[in-house]
Amino acid sequence: MANEWLERWREGRIGFHRDRPHPMLVAHWPNLEVRPGTKVLVPLCGKSLDMRWLASGDHPVLGIELAPEAIEQFVAEGQGVVTRYHQAGFQICRQGSVELWQGDFFHFHIEQAAEIGAFYDRASLISLPPATRQRYAFHLAQLVPPGSRGLLISLERARGDEGGPPFSVSHDEVRELFEPNFHVAHLEDGEPEAGSGFRESIWALVRRGPLE
Repeated sequence: MANEWLERWREGRIGFHRDRPHPMLVAHWPNLEVRPGTKVLVPLCGKSLDMRWLASGDHPVLGIELAPEAIEQFVAEGQGVVTRYHQAGFQICRQGSVELWQGDFFHFHIEQAAEIGAFYDRASLISLPPATRQRYAFHLAQLVPPGSRGLLISLERARGDEGGPPFSVSHDEVRELFEPNFHVAHLEDGEPEAGSGFRESIWALVRRGPLE
């Protein structure tokens, strides 16, 4: 999967990229009441403009992305001074209040996540095959402290369509993956996408405490 993802970016096959912030993020993020200044973790972030939208709302953003092309395109299409440095095996690129860590999400550890207090997943879970999704949900839970709030945008394909990525993740699977470590609330289902039949759903997650 990692090689396929890198190849997509090298070849410019990034039809999943949106040229504006996701409307579900814009509609539902304010309802989480995440305090200004809270750093937001965005796993498998690509060059998503959702990160700039979050940053414009006074949220420092930490995105993690495997493909260097995505990071270079993000900063080239943005404005402001770019600083670069290395830490814990990651190449890090900062522009404004967005910092992008280039490397494997599963190699990002809690020591690097000390300041994170919220999270946003637009296309991370649905980019992973079934065998990896449980590992992803568990690793995310290890990186965010109790009480952390976030949004997850999932996707279901039309009945009988087993292709991917993006992969189809049912409502039941979202709950099965995240309820052991998060309070999970389904917020909205989008309309089926013309042509593909993809149907997105958005979820609010709150990291459980040790006694919950």
